[in-house]
Order: sequence, then C-alpha cells, then structure tokens
Amino acid sequence: MTFLNRFVLAFCFISSFIFAQVEEVNPPDYIKTIIFKSNTDLSQLPILKLGEPIQLSFDALNGNEDDYYYKIEHYNYDWTPSQLMKPEFLDGFDNQRIRNYENSYNTYQIYSHYTLTIPNRFTKSLKVSGNYIISVFNNDNELVFSRKFMLYEEQVNVGVTLKRARDLQFVEQKQRVEILVNTGSTNLNNPTQTVNTVIIKNNNLKTAISNIKPQYTVGSQLIYRYDKETSFWAGNEYFYFENKDIRAANTGVQYIDLQDLYQSYLYTNLPRANTPYTYFPDINGNYAVLNIDAEDSTIEADYVWVHFSLKATDQLIGKDIYVYGNFNNFSLDAETKMQFDAQQNIFYKALLLKQGFYNYNFVALENDTINEAQIGGNFYQTENNYKVLVYYRDLGARYDKIIGFGEGSSVNISN
Repeated sequence: MTFLNRFVLAFCFISSFIFAQVEEVNPPDYIKTIIFKSNTDLSQLPILKLGEPIQLSFDALNGNEDDYYYKIEHYNYDWTPSQLMKPEFLDGFDNQRIRNYENSYNTYQIYSHYTLTIPNRFTKSLKVSGNYIISVFNNDNELVFSRKFMLYEEQVNVGVTLKRARDLQFVEQKQRVEILVNTGSTNLNNPTQTVNTVIIKNNNLKTAISNIKPQYTVGSQLIYRYDKETSFWAGNEYFYFENKDIRAANTGVQYIDLQDLYQSYLYTNLPRANTPYTYFPDINGNYAVLNIDAEDSTIEADYVWVHFSLKATDQLIGKDIYVYGNFNNFSLDAETKMQFDAQQNIFYKALLLKQGFYNYNFVALENDTINEAQIGGNFYQTENNYKVLVYYRDLGARYDKIIGFGEGSSVNISN
C-alpha cells in the first residue's frame, strides 16, 4: 500500500470517527431518576421554543454529596458536531458546578437531589435553535451521563395528521403521519434539498424517523403524504403501576414487603400480541414521581425495588427480553434485561425506582432491533403522540435551524 493510500485511508477513518453521530451516555447505577423537561409536569424529551427555560434534575444515591458540572454543545440535524463556536450559540458560560442540591428527608434510601435550571446567572441563554446535548461530569472531569434536547423557532406552521396505513397488509398494525408545513412569509430556498424533517413517537428518539424530505411543494406549502416513509408500528398501550404509598399495594402492585428497602411485587403481565386490543389510558411510556404523604416528593419520595414479571411463551423463551420505558430513557441494557425462571415459566426483573406512577412495557431485542410486536402486538387504535421537527439549512449556512414544530395524536386517526 502506498503512503498516499495509507494517508487517505487513515484520513477517512479519522473523519468517520470525528463526524459520527453522537449518542446519549447512560448514567452509572448510583444515578437515578433523571428528569429532563421544559414547561411540562412530566419528564420527557425537551423540545422547547428558543428562549424557554429548561430543567434537569437527578438523584445521586451514593451519599457522597459530590460536585457535578455541566457542559452544553450544539449539533447538526444528524447529531454530528456543528461548526458553531460556543460564543455563537451560548450567552455566558457552561462548565459550571450544579449548585442547587438537597438531601433526601425521611427515606430509607439516602440520596442527594440535584437540580439545574437554564437560564441561570452563568448560562444566561442559548442563542440559536437546533440540536443540543447537555453533559454532566463529576469532579474528576469524567462523563457521568448526557441528554439530548432541541430548541425551535416558530418560522413556519407545522400541521400533523394521523392516518391508517394505505397498504392493506399493515392497515390494522401501522399508523401513518402526514405533515403539512405552511411557510407563510418565510422564504425557503430549494426546500427539497435544504429542509429535513424528523418524526418522534412518544418522546423516544431511539425510534424516530429522520431524513424525511418534502414529497412535493404547492405554493407556500411543503406536503408530506408518504406511506412507508412516515409509517410507524402502532404498538400497544403501556402497562402501568403506582406506588405513591409504599406501605400499601396500589394499582398494579400485588403485594409489598419491607426489607432494607420496600419491595413492590407487580402482578405478572401476559403477552398481548394475540389478544384483541383493549384501550386503557396511559402516559405513553412516561412516569411521574409522587409520594402521597410528602410535602416535597423530590426529596421525600423513597426508592423501592419494583419486581416485574412477564409470562413466558414458547416464542419468547431464548430471546433477550427487556423492561422498557422512559424511566431509563428507553434504554436496553443489563439493568433492564430480564431473567428467565423455568420453574415458574416467567421472565422477571427487579428495578430500583423512585415512588410514583410509571408506564412500562416489555420488548424483545433481535439483531439489535427492538421488537415490540412480539410481546405487545401492533394495533392501529393505540393512542400515541407524535412530534415533528422541521430543520432548515440555507445555502451556505453553517448550522441547521429548527424552524418549526408540530404535534399530533393518534386519538384522532382516520382513513
């Protein structure tokens, strides 16, 4: 191999490494209940209007009252680093200590509760729209965890409509998202090349559909009426439980036990793939921290070992099954991987969770692909939330703006 060839190969490798899409980093086991939100009561993927405040909170269960620091970076539409320097997107400074924390009160599990709000006296504002990542570091400058968020401008109006699939093969199983972007007085140059669109189902970035271009344009409207390109498997409603009173068996809890910490044993769930759809309200995989006897649940809600179980079937035995929900950012890892009990013919897992109300589901992982249908089935009637982000990079621009945001629910799904 010539020197030139080796150089080109090395350059391509380094370039692919440097410009790879960045992924969120999950926390160690002593960091729990990461709540990242904007102007909502529930923790969810923060998608907020440029200038709105944002809040990140988490619990450290190691009892050390450690110092934690945060950094903020700006990213392109495809989650590669943008060309912007920090002063171009941030007014003030990051790499600051998270100063607001309180210790738990009257709980079996001790913890420190940390809260970061932006803007603050150091980080005064974020100046441009687009994709961001906030990273939390410890005192040794080691990355503890990171989370993505998005800021948008209201330059265009985004209409979102839910339809059933056109393909008769999937009409009972899929939901299709139609999008109508009205640009109004905003001039978009060559939108079929400069506009990108992302659809996010139930605040889960891991299953988002991206790189969607306008199908065609009519006057000041960008129209997306795809079938396959904007279709999602509908899934099923989430299971739920609540343990806002840890001394009693609440909804979904079969019985409780007190050891070093309280233990909540949930009723064993059954696979629903081959059963008729049944509606019951959920919060689309989310959760809410709540202690019914507390004045401030953020520091008075306790941690409980919650025992999940799923009845096994012949089709599931031998597969990797996980407990799934926003309580850990929809991550599939060793913490949520279930074990199989052949004697009871169930999959089981215990998770340490803060008191409250939780949605959860079970998924199989096959060839690095999440399979919800094998356990829960797919039903077009399922109530799902869809968020749409419209990105724009003008010719010669150095970063991707988010120029519009829209939202729709499959409650109003139609043919």
